[in-house]
Amino acid sequence: MPLQSTLSGRSSGSSRVLDTQSDGKSFEELRHECLMKGVLFEDPDFPATDSSLYYSQTVPVQIEWKRPKELCENPKFIVGGASRTDICQGQLGDCWLLAAIASLTLKKEALARVVPHDQDFDRRYAGIFHFQFWHHNQWMDVVVDDRLPSVRNQLIMVHSASNDEFWSALLEKAYAKLHGSYESLKGGSTMEAMEDFTGGLGEVYETKNAPNNLFSIMKKALDRGSMMGCSIDISSSAESEAKTSTGLVKGHAYSITGLEQVNYRGQTVQLIRVRNPWGQVEWNGPWSDNSREWNYVDQAEKNRILQNSTEDGEFWMEFQDFQRNYDKVEICNMTPDSLTDSTKRHWELSMFEGNWIRGSTAGGCRNYIDTFWTNPQFKLELEDADDDDDMCSVVIALMQKNRRKLRMEGLDLETIGFALYEAPNDEDHQGKDFFRYHASKARSRTYINLREVAERFTLPPGKYLLVPTTFQPHHEADFLIRICSEKKAQALEMGSNVDADLPDPPMPSPPEEESDEEKGLRRLFEQLAGSDQAISVRELQQMLNGVLSRRKEIKFDGLSLNTCHSIINLMDVDNTGKLEFQEFKVFWEKMKKWIMLFLSFDTDRSGKMSSYELRIALKAAGMQLNNQLLQLIGLRFADDNYDIDFDDYLTCIVRLENMFRAFQAMDKLKRGRVNMNMMQFLMLSMNV
Repeated sequence: MPLQSTLSGRSSGSSRVLDTQSDGKSFEELRHECLMKGVLFEDPDFPATDSSLYYSQTVPVQIEWKRPKELCENPKFIVGGASRTDICQGQLGDCWLLAAIASLTLKKEALARVVPHDQDFDRRYAGIFHFQFWHHNQWMDVVVDDRLPSVRNQLIMVHSASNDEFWSALLEKAYAKLHGSYESLKGGSTMEAMEDFTGGLGEVYETKNAPNNLFSIMKKALDRGSMMGCSIDISSSAESEAKTSTGLVKGHAYSITGLEQVNYRGQTVQLIRVRNPWGQVEWNGPWSDNSREWNYVDQAEKNRILQNSTEDGEFWMEFQDFQRNYDKVEICNMTPDSLTDSTKRHWELSMFEGNWIRGSTAGGCRNYIDTFWTNPQFKLELEDADDDDDMCSVVIALMQKNRRKLRMEGLDLETIGFALYEAPNDEDHQGKDFFRYHASKARSRTYINLREVAERFTLPPGKYLLVPTTFQPHHEADFLIRICSEKKAQALEMGSNVDADLPDPPMPSPPEEESDEEKGLRRLFEQLAGSDQAISVRELQQMLNGVLSRRKEIKFDGLSLNTCHSIINLMDVDNTGKLEFQEFKVFWEKMKKWIMLFLSFDTDRSGKMSSYELRIALKAAGMQLNNQLLQLIGLRFADDNYDIDFDDYLTCIVRLENMFRAFQAMDKLKRGRVNMNMMQFLMLSMNV
């Protein structure tokens, strides 16, 4: 369901957190209940059973779920502050998660949000703990009990190097619960978890193929409170954690903590500060600690730059050396919801949620031009250029939702991407011809089966049309779009208005002025009508099927009784449950237009039209629907091949006109909303 929320300005991280327990109770309520009853919490939503561990395999060993007090004499939640040494990998292939947790320990404010410090093994201990994660545009408070999987009194998943510390093991359990099971955490990227820990928006750069302004991009990101990391690729597992002659470690996660420019022998040199969480093992090349390059820097400038570089493992190097030695840079941009008041600058953020539904809005990529245009479309207006040039910096991130949890249903990540076009001035959903004759101005570098595809663009101010898609049509997924810009940008969903232009039908012609067609219909009508000169629903069905069967261009198996009921409900102005001939004549004029409309889409005369064309067909009939309604109609009327036959097409269009006219009649003040009681609602529902 497409929903927009726009955040701008600075946030103190106080956005609402959603309680996730199925009974609706908060962590505080559940802990209080357990303390009052003198029991330890047992989580019914994530039980201590094999199903919480694996969904596609049996547990290979005999697992015992044990609480920390059963594993050691004096357990602690956190010992001496949370640090990277508290995180040791277990049997699960989730090193990506561990690397993110290690980076999180370097950001104390972010850590305090994910790992609330209002819990421990003290007098308030009740076997219950909680953690907070950002999950698809919403902060979630996830509650777990402290029963942890173990074998022979040893934890088999994430654990601390200290046997009496348990925050990291419990954090992993809460994250596994969020995604359905421990097995759901197999395989992933560090950036994915970093986003879930901060609500930030991730970018990844290959240093050897990075844009020329990478230094500027990274400097602005740091100014906005972003978290950054870097690493050196390995060609084999044997190289993992291997130390180079320059003091750098391959396959190891580093943090980036500073960027500066200094005057060195009359030239400006770009420097970067990098931190090795190990400590001590540092870069030993130019600009390293005590290197001779510092002797040629003004003393005041040197003091300013080096005053915060006292930690072991932290070092400076020239940015060109950095690009030569490191292979990857990961930037987790902090959105307004992630920032603290101390952050110097901030991003502007717009967000949209939507879906690709087969038969209506799952159009696939530009390779499939006949359906590409049916994908959700969003208009982005970049009004103000950046402070340092006349262009606009914008990061667009497309995320598919809930795919880890859906693995249990056999669904994996879809291949996704997006394209940007120059937008027209109107706000209508653009049709096939627009994309046939207009080339994209920018696009994601590739379509790929990742949770999120994010790209940074530098664009001139203007209006742009964003089209997110799966690679192939008819593939379903829910998605979230985040648009980050340096300056405030306007964003909206195209074609989101729901409206109908339904003029009053013309007065039927008097008998003496009837056309030959009308005279023929009158004779047939009078043969079927009774003494009241009106036809019932079955007589209408007989009449229409007889008339339409003579039209060879319409291929159909006959109109259903339900369709004819809908026709009578639309045209029966005197509420007799039947149609008089004057009412039928008005309907027949509508019917002829609807037939011609259907035939314009039934190009192969199969008696069917593509459900993807429904938006255009309904608009031509005077009705404009948004994606949500089109998705519902597609699910209701389309067959397995995403086609709609003539009978269902007619039922759909008649019911929609009936509903629009009923609403317009009740909306006397034309405010776009009506109030009704239960009786009115039931009368309206039963009459459609």
